Amino acid sequence: MTDDIAALIARLEAERDTLLLDRFTNADAWALGSWLVRAGTERSLGIAVDIRRGDQQLFHAALAGTTADNDDWIERKVRTVRRFAEASYLVGRRFAARGLDFNEKTGLPFTQYVAHGGCVPIVIRDVGPVGTVTVSGLAQHDDHALAVEALRVLQESR
Repeated sequence: MTDDIAALIARLEAERDTLLLDRFTNADAWALGSWLVRAGTERSLGIAVDIRRGDQQLFHAALAGTTADNDDWIERKVRTVRRFAEASYLVGRRFAARGLDFNEKTGLPFTQYVAHGGCVPIVIRDVGPVGTVTVSGLAQHDDHALAVEALRVLQESR
């Protein structure tokens, strides 16, 4: 494992430990999604946004420049986060650090699971993961960073 990827994994794990909410309501999903749409519009980003609590999709939007492929990537990222209970970027970086291909090593089909950045679990303090926020359309580290930024904004609004 290179020092760079080890440092990135450590940063992602520390980030995970601070991204905790006390609650997550439908109104919170709307606020989170609306913030992402505003940020994407203001920054001229071609992104699709998806927010779920459990199996229920609470928010979905696709900005100009996206296609149905972005929705497909969202589905695959969400499956990965739900299975591993970690951000899709963190899952992918852990496999990459060991020189392993995520899909090959896990036996999970690429058409259903991807360990690419952009899906972050929504975690309730003392409860655990209850949902996901996903961004698709940018480079994987940028998808991840935008989802985390949105969760930070939601945390700070409380």
